[in-house]
Amino acid sequence: MSYDANAAYNSDTPGQGAPGAGVPAGQGYGGQGYGVQGFGGAPRGAASPDDLSLPLYGASFGQAVKRFFKNYAKFSGRASRSEFWWATLFCVLVALVPYILVVIGAVMMAASASADPYGGGAPSGGGVALMGIGGVLLGVFVLATIVPSIAVSWRRLHDAGFSGLFYLLTLTSIGGIVVLVMEIMPPKAEGQRFDV
Repeated sequence: MSYDANAAYNSDTPGQGAPGAGVPAGQGYGGQGYGVQGFGGAPRGAASPDDLSLPLYGASFGQAVKRFFKNYAKFSGRASRSEFWWATLFCVLVALVPYILVVIGAVMMAASASADPYGGGAPSGGGVALMGIGGVLLGVFVLATIVPSIAVSWRRLHDAGFSGLFYLLTLTSIGGIVVLVMEIMPPKAEGQRFDV
């Protein structure tokens, strides 16, 4: 038996996995009940992965990465935890390749420098090349993903019920930890006020 997270968040039928089952449709959760004040019940999610206007709860790795790039500079709306964490994992895995090249290049340069007992030798050409290639690739990747990374974090804060402006706390020394804790929090129905 599998669990469908979208069904749990989108169900208008009592007893179909929706939190607070028994509340009539349109009065607190599900399809139409979000236009009223209070935003009761569970937050509404996208019915299909192609719907970029709502968060996709239970997104797969591929769906999350696709939505990460399709919502490149979208700071309004919300992003589910699965969208956020899968996109973060994607960025870490891709950045790992050039980072490893930089580390290997640095080790090669250190090894060639320690092999010369007089310290007058030039650094290893291969090490310098690997560090240069890795550094350029890492820089290009960071520049290409900095805007969507901030945008998905901003939208994730919205889904947890916070203003995206809390992301600016990452500019302080302890603020990054505070924002991380906020991004871990479950979705809240109040976050729907950020939907456009």
